[in-house]
Parts: sequence; C-alpha cells; structure tokens
Amino acid sequence: MSKENAIRRAQVYGFLAEAFLYPRENWTEDISLVAEIVRSLGWIQVTLEMTPTTSAELQAAHRRTFGTAGSMGYETEYGLPHEYRQSQEMADIAGFYRAFGFNLGGAVRERPDHVAVELEFMHVLALKEAYAFEQDISERVEICVDAQGKFLHDHLGRWVNLLAQSVAHSAPGSLYMPLAQFAADFVQADAERLGVTLDQPELADVQHTPFDPDFSCADCSVAGLGEQGFIRADTIVAGNR
Repeated sequence: MSKENAIRRAQVYGFLAEAFLYPRENWTEDISLVAEIVRSLGWIQVTLEMTPTTSAELQAAHRRTFGTAGSMGYETEYGLPHEYRQSQEMADIAGFYRAFGFNLGGAVRERPDHVAVELEFMHVLALKEAYAFEQDISERVEICVDAQGKFLHDHLGRWVNLLAQSVAHSAPGSLYMPLAQFAADFVQADAERLGVTLDQPELADVQHTPFDPDFSCADCSVAGLGEQGFIRADTIVAGNR
C-alpha cells in the first residue's frame, strides 16, 4: 500500500463512477489512459478493451442499456426477500457515507444504492487514504483501508458482478457490457488485494427484489437521499477528516 497506489485506484473508481452515469462527456476517449493506470497498479491483469466512439453513440447506448431495464443499476433491486429491506440496506449505505463525509446533494440526482454513487464513494475513500499517507497518519490510513474492504464486502462487491451479468444478458453487444465487466473485475481484484472474500452469486440464482405497489418510502429516514444524488468527491477529501 502506498499513496501512489491509492491515487491510482481513486482514478479508476472515479472514471467508473462517471462512466455509469448518463454520458455528458465522452468517457471512451479516456480508455487508453485508464488502461495505463491499471497496468501501473500491477495487481490486476484485466483492462477495459473498447474502441472509442462518439458522444451520440455513447448516449444512445446508455439509453438502450439502462433506460429500458430501469432497476439494473441499483444494489437493492437484486436479491432482497421483500421491498421493506430496501430501506434498511439504503440506511446502511447512507451510514457509510455519513461516516466519511460523503455528502449527497448535487447536480447529479441518483439513489444512494446506484452503482455510480457506490463507485464514487470508493473513489472518496481511496483519496482519503492517499491524503492520510501524505500526512503520515497511519491510523487514518488503516481506517480508510478497513472501510474500503467492508464496503466492498457488504455492498459494492456483493452485486457489481450481478450488474455485469445483467448487462450481458439484457443488452448483449452494448458499449456498456465491457464497462460493466471491467468494473466487476476491478472490484474483485481490489477486494482480493484487501484480503476480502466476496460473496458473488450468479444472476440465475438471484431474484429481483419484489415491488409492492402499496408500499411508500415517504416515511423512510433515507427517502430524501435518493432524491439528492451526490457531489464530486474531490471537493470534500481534505474536509471532514
């Protein structure tokens, strides 16, 4: 572990967080840069194999891939026994965010359990780890590393592979299929580096969380978070330490 390693990981997580949102910039232009960052890490052999495309094609691919599936990009839509567990899981996710100053409420509007938000949180934790290395505060390095392992184990690493399988099943040939698979591979490799074993079920063994049309989240303590979205991580890394 080192400051440089943490920064490179933060760059990859930040790239992925942006890439899963509706594209306002053409992230495929950064593929070669991301590949170089991954190679410099040395502990993951898989990289993002794609040919850069146009912004219009990328936006159309995002609409086709995620616009029709709706729930594909949200953690709590996978495998919960009933919809009431969603509020419990999102409260747990929100607890991670609050503990590390990851404040929701910006221009991007997404639920706390969206893949882009969870990837952005990992970006924040890696940057905080790098900052703790720079300040030579070993206990804070340990806190950040421990939090990354726990968040991968409890949340992102538990379902990102299901997302990759869902994209491959629902949108074969989509530009987002290699992106989703790369995200799953990177998270798996990062978890192994942290000594974390991930429980990664197969899509065929997981049912989507059932929806009750009479269920309302109006009284849920985290209901407002889903309406707020998240802010760019680099605005808060040095704060809330």
